[in-house]
Order: sequence, then C-alpha cells, then structure tokens
Amino acid sequence: MNLLFEFTVDKAAKTVFITREFNAELSLVWDAFTKAEILDQWVAPKPWRSKTKFMDFKVGGRRFYAMVSPEGQERWAIQKYTSISPKTNFKMFNAFADKDENPELPGSDWDYTFSEQNGKTTVRITIYNESLARMEKMIEMGFKEGFTASMTNLENLLTTLSKRS
Repeated sequence: MNLLFEFTVDKAAKTVFITREFNAELSLVWDAFTKAEILDQWVAPKPWRSKTKFMDFKVGGRRFYAMVSPEGQERWAIQKYTSISPKTNFKMFNAFADKDENPELPGSDWDYTFSEQNGKTTVRITIYNESLARMEKMIEMGFKEGFTASMTNLENLLTTLSKRS
C-alpha cells in the first residue's frame, strides 16, 4: 500500500510542513500521538528510544521526555500543550531542555491536524521555528531522516495495534 508522506521545508517562513497518511482509524492514530505509553514505543528513531518522565495531555499541560541513545546518553525536551480539539487538532510549544526541565530557547510551535477518510488517517504537522538558525540546525542534525524513521516505527506499531482491536 502506498501511503502519502510529504516533507517540505520553507526557509522563508521558518516552517516545516509534514503530511503523513496511516492505514489505521483516527482514534488509534490520535492515541499514538497523545498517550505517553504509545508515544514512547515509536517516537525515537532506532536505535534510540524515548522515555517520558511525565505527560499531562491537557491545555497548559506538559510532556517532559528524553531521547535515550544506546549508550544511555539522554537528550531532554519539554512540550507544552497550548490548544486541544479532541481527535481533530492539538498544538504545542516544543523546546530542548536540560534534565531539570529548563528549556533551551528558542523553541518551535507544532500544530497537528488529524482527519480520516475510508479507514485511512492523515496527519498534517506544521512546525514553526522561532529562528531560522534553529530550524537549520534541526535539519542538519538529521530531523528529516529521524522523523521519517519514527513515522515508519509508528506505521509498524499501528499495524500491530490494529490487529489486536
């Protein structure tokens, strides 16, 4: 099955646009993006893994998590949820952080939109960076490759979860 995956960088707008289609129902895809126990199973590109210290998915709530290398090195990030429309859209502010939850600014604003058609769910993600330098650093660090790998992890996980339900 050929599922849509678009990744566009607009340097002038300091924005990354991502569209990804999944062969899974909307509620399952929504849960995969909004529940720590599912997020941690796919969001890190292998061989890294994700470890959520806490997640409070509500407006004003936060997720504090680390990407953990195979050697145990931790790269922390903090996300603050700014808007939630259940099963349709959520927005958050994302910033790298130290292990004590101190954000490293500037950060980025993420806007996720979910829609379902014929049993397929499309996720549209817009990532606005406060600075062009941050966006360029993110891309140089392999963001597209890492994100692509994470999306493949999610696709595989959704296939497994769909078979269970």
